[in-house]
Amino acid sequence: MNTKTIPIKGMHCRSCEILIEDELMKLQGVKKAIMSEKRGVAEIYYKGTIELDKIEKAVCDAGYTIGVSEKKPLFSKRMEDYKELGFAFLILVFLYLIGSELGLFNLSLKGSGNYGSLPIVFLVGLTAGISTCMALVGGLVLAASARFVEKHPQATLLQKFKPHLFFNIGRIVSFFILGGIIGYVGSFFQLSTTMLGFLTIGVGAVMVLMGLQLTEIFPRLTGLQFTLPKGISRALGIKEASEKEYSHKNSFIMGASTFFLPCGFTQAMQLFAISSGSPITGALTMGVFALGTAPGLLGIGGLTSMVKGAFAKPFFKFAGLVVIFMALFNISNGLNLSGIDVNAFLTKSSTVSVKADPNVTLENGVQIVKMTQTASGYSPNSFTIKKGIPVKWIITSEDAFTCAASIVSSKLGIRKNLEAGENSIEFTPTEAGQVRFTCSMGMYSGVFNIVDSEDVTQTP
Repeated sequence: MNTKTIPIKGMHCRSCEILIEDELMKLQGVKKAIMSEKRGVAEIYYKGTIELDKIEKAVCDAGYTIGVSEKKPLFSKRMEDYKELGFAFLILVFLYLIGSELGLFNLSLKGSGNYGSLPIVFLVGLTAGISTCMALVGGLVLAASARFVEKHPQATLLQKFKPHLFFNIGRIVSFFILGGIIGYVGSFFQLSTTMLGFLTIGVGAVMVLMGLQLTEIFPRLTGLQFTLPKGISRALGIKEASEKEYSHKNSFIMGASTFFLPCGFTQAMQLFAISSGSPITGALTMGVFALGTAPGLLGIGGLTSMVKGAFAKPFFKFAGLVVIFMALFNISNGLNLSGIDVNAFLTKSSTVSVKADPNVTLENGVQIVKMTQTASGYSPNSFTIKKGIPVKWIITSEDAFTCAASIVSSKLGIRKNLEAGENSIEFTPTEAGQVRFTCSMGMYSGVFNIVDSEDVTQTP
């Protein structure tokens, strides 16, 4: 059997390899074709003879060319890229300041009622779709949709928007089905806080890479992608990146998988679905919640679908910056959830005398800790308590329909969805040190500083 090694230009992922392999296998006499995107070559195994022009035509039919690709630089050499990035950064800062001034990052729903009321559930979904939890799900939508538009600039507006429709359809369908399942089997699918933290960090890392690729400042990074092995890709029917079926299926699955991402709003709904013990209530609750998030997420998709012409490159840089900041936000949240204290690695611990905490009182041998939860977090959020003495943690929830209302602490084994008004959690600290608590998304946090009794001095 004869072998030819042909250099190929233009490959960037496993789908490219599959496309070229399929075209080469159509040539008479070819028994096997092995593509390597990393090496930029095709190894062709054949019997008899095969003409180079036929190989070149097959490669061209797949959308690529024969030749050696130039090594991409680590940093872009186009000054225009840096100017566009700087302009995009200024716009992002401006929009952030406006959003902060208008209070868009602390949206909440006040009032009585419970998560079981479907109109309230829908409103909670609307709030989640346009506020803080968009940082996780919305960041993925923005990154994926922006990359789709960038790679398919000639597609019509409807074609560019369809992947987002399928993303939300997949999200709604999976939330409805999985909501019914967790309503029936209780907390079977409830992941530990530490696992949620590492999942959030992983999602953040992927988003950082996608964001950097969108900015086009680091051309060499465009070749880095998280892809399935070719065998699995073929089994799933992933044969052509530009096929509508592939795009729709990918968007549908991506939307469906967001059920498992640690958004505080989502987990609040999941907690109700689990506690309901009813598959019907669980399915309706999660389905209606996902339906409520759709307008906000579709808005992101619609924006990227309308981008074209000279405005495209600056927009993609802006989108890349948004994705990167969302990613850093998620990584920080993931560190909080997993109990990793970055400051502990930067500072040396030392034994010092600690003053008694005025926010902690001792009543009948029990340490009473009082805290208020609002849409913007916890106040106060730092307490000094004594080891070995029982603690009664009283939390007054003023905004029960927000991310901060779902509170967790992996070290204390606490996972509680706060109800409006006064909530009580009891525990006994057994070891000195710091014990962190966060919302279930890791965005809002606080700490218990646990000390030995002899280390505490009374304030005069």
